[in-house]
Amino acid sequence: MMDMSSSSAMPMTMVFTTSTTTPLFSLAWTPATTGQYAGTCVFLISLAVVYRLLFAAKYLLEQRWRDAAVNRRHVAVAGKQSEAKRISTSSDSSKALLVTENGVEEEVRVVVSTKRPLTPWRISTEAPRAGIAVLIAGIGYLLMLGVMTMNVGYFMSVLGGTALGELAVGRYLQSFEH
Repeated sequence: MMDMSSSSAMPMTMVFTTSTTTPLFSLAWTPATTGQYAGTCVFLISLAVVYRLLFAAKYLLEQRWRDAAVNRRHVAVAGKQSEAKRISTSSDSSKALLVTENGVEEEVRVVVSTKRPLTPWRISTEAPRAGIAVLIAGIGYLLMLGVMTMNVGYFMSVLGGTALGELAVGRYLQSFEH
């Protein structure tokens, strides 16, 4: 059995500190001067703003993808009687004209979904969604590590950056929960 009193590990500090030489992310990023410390705080502010911007970008992209799925049109060209007959009996279809590349007008039916569809898997949607999710998670973890240094300046920088980001793009996130 290991005796905890003879442990050579340093105790974990559980109080906030105001040191200007607190390392951030690694020992290689240890500010040596007050200017370097201020630069590190500006970096954390910027990172927190980018974090909020990514949430807004994700929300706007999700809206665009959802609208594209709802407004995806299914066109039936005249002459395909079986499909045209099926579409013409549909109650949610409308009649329109479509000009083809030859300039000939053809009778078509345009069907727009009125319900929220369960969109099919598409690489053009899922790859950017996954990429943004990874960026959001990565930046969130970096901000968490900055706060976990228990440095007051780093903590206030993360809070300040979050406030600035929310002031800048918070209106886009009114109905988006993360």
